[in-house]
Amino acid sequence: MTGNTLLTLASIGAAGIACQWLAWFTRLPAILFLLIIGIVMGPVSGYIDPDALFGDLLFPFISLSVAIILFEGSMTLKFSELRGLARVVRNLITVGAAVTWVISALAAYYLLDFSVGLAALFGAIVIVTGPTVIVPMLRSVRPNAKIANVLRWEGIAIDPLGALLAVLVYNYILSGQGADAFGSVMLTFLKTVGIGTVVGMLSAMATAFVLRHHLVPEYLRNMFVLALVIGAFSVSDLLQHESGLLAVTVMGMALANTRNLDIEDILNFKETLSLLLISALFIILAARVELHQFAVIGWPALGVLAVIMFIARPLGVALSAWGSDLNWRERSLIAWIGPRGIVAAAVAAVFALRLEEVGYDGAAFIIPLTFTVIIGTVIIQSATAAPLAKLLKVAEPEPRGFLIVGAGNVARVIGKALQERDFKIMLSDSNWENVRSARMEGLPVYYGNPISDHADRHMDLVGIGRLLAMSGRANFDALAIMRFRREFEPNHLYQLLTSREQRVDDKHNIADKHRGQPLFGEDVTHAMLASWIRAGAELRTTSLTDSFDFDAYLDEYRDRCIPLFAVDEKNVLHVFTSADTVEPESGWDIMGLIAPKDAGLSYSPKRPEEAAEEEKPLAETLPAIDDQ
Repeated sequence: MTGNTLLTLASIGAAGIACQWLAWFTRLPAILFLLIIGIVMGPVSGYIDPDALFGDLLFPFISLSVAIILFEGSMTLKFSELRGLARVVRNLITVGAAVTWVISALAAYYLLDFSVGLAALFGAIVIVTGPTVIVPMLRSVRPNAKIANVLRWEGIAIDPLGALLAVLVYNYILSGQGADAFGSVMLTFLKTVGIGTVVGMLSAMATAFVLRHHLVPEYLRNMFVLALVIGAFSVSDLLQHESGLLAVTVMGMALANTRNLDIEDILNFKETLSLLLISALFIILAARVELHQFAVIGWPALGVLAVIMFIARPLGVALSAWGSDLNWRERSLIAWIGPRGIVAAAVAAVFALRLEEVGYDGAAFIIPLTFTVIIGTVIIQSATAAPLAKLLKVAEPEPRGFLIVGAGNVARVIGKALQERDFKIMLSDSNWENVRSARMEGLPVYYGNPISDHADRHMDLVGIGRLLAMSGRANFDALAIMRFRREFEPNHLYQLLTSREQRVDDKHNIADKHRGQPLFGEDVTHAMLASWIRAGAELRTTSLTDSFDFDAYLDEYRDRCIPLFAVDEKNVLHVFTSADTVEPESGWDIMGLIAPKDAGLSYSPKRPEEAAEEEKPLAETLPAIDDQ
């Protein structure tokens, strides 16, 4: 290892974040870049030697990290998502796992001449998929809800079971594979499942009790839960070796399905921590790989990969989904998506080292074979899953639509204009008169509070990716923005200001961090738009040309136009805001609110070249009365 320890650790962290950013930029799973950089920093350049860097703490660090990652993933599993799919998921983590185990073991036995014990151990390791690769792939593929729920549940639930199966096979190998070994393995299995489940449930109950009764201050909630997770994992593992992963998975699932328990902030914290741990783990594990081992296992390793992808996975899914309401298209995509992730890599590294220590021949080759499966499944399926989902017509539509909070006159006028441009919209309001008016105008509307539990279960957000908060109530709009921050990208959250927010000082206004981008600019308010519409203003679409550019458009309508949206030649909609000045080009369409010449209304929108200048005060002739 070159350089000092501190610099090496900092390099791992920096490389991990760079890989995550590159994955976001290219819309590919981060594991690809993490494995590449790990191999480059490890066996290629020799910069990182994980065994020398961490010493005896390496595998305890790996185990704890995997435990935290599994806990975070299990906290997203809601039983309500499994309606009609519970049997499929149960079969996938039992029947499907058994099929994959047997076929993968046979492939390793016949194609690579692995011993029976070593082949069985490899088969157990590769039955896992894992949230670290499934979730990013689902984000890019965007399959329908049934497929996404099945794959996510399978990926999280099967990880501890796969690790448990690997433990049982490992113990069977060490026990001599005799008649007594089977009884010993079954006893180990029962103890592991029992202790892991009990410790997980008790930990969840203790956590829920403390959080419900506010026995820890708000600023300590995240660290308190993290300490309990580590404690549950450690205690369970102490009572029964390798039961800790099951304990934290049970703990997370129990908390996720506990009623009236707010864990949103804890989940946010754990997601950030898991991202950091995943980045570090993949680099560290990849840095331990010895490249010459890949040359030794050679081409037969690709044969094993092919058997897993084209025989084991499709057969396992076919048997698991038999008799379910999944159609053949949905089953086909589930059968194709089965990438391996961090748990497979970590378990392979741990048991290969343990078998090497007891002198088991060929144990070291489990690592390169497992990494071949990880890299192969991730690369091939990442490149093909999205096109396959579109071909099978099981992909959700592009999230180009808008959720509009409020169904008053302003929201309906804007919603109708967007709908006419073929953008999907969904209005939401608790005012029945507004809802009735929206329905009479042919606008889809959810009658109720958009931040209610009922909305979470019933409001259709398929194909919707942006939020326009324009209820005319500043506090409610800000609350909606905060609620949907996890659903939409931060730059896709917009909020129409109210006239009151312009009149009061900062101590009465909502903090910027809790609000969306000012919709149509900081000079435009809900009351202003309502006044213009009542005075006869119309929302018109105007096409720009080389001879009639945006400046000419503003000159044409002078002070009686409020630009709202711009639609480019690819039908991508751009929102006019003060934070993101739009510079329309020839061929674009401008959607603006145009007032009649004799209405006496006046508004002077800033031109693109004026965006950096200090904003001028709004000239408004009609009284500002919120449209409620």
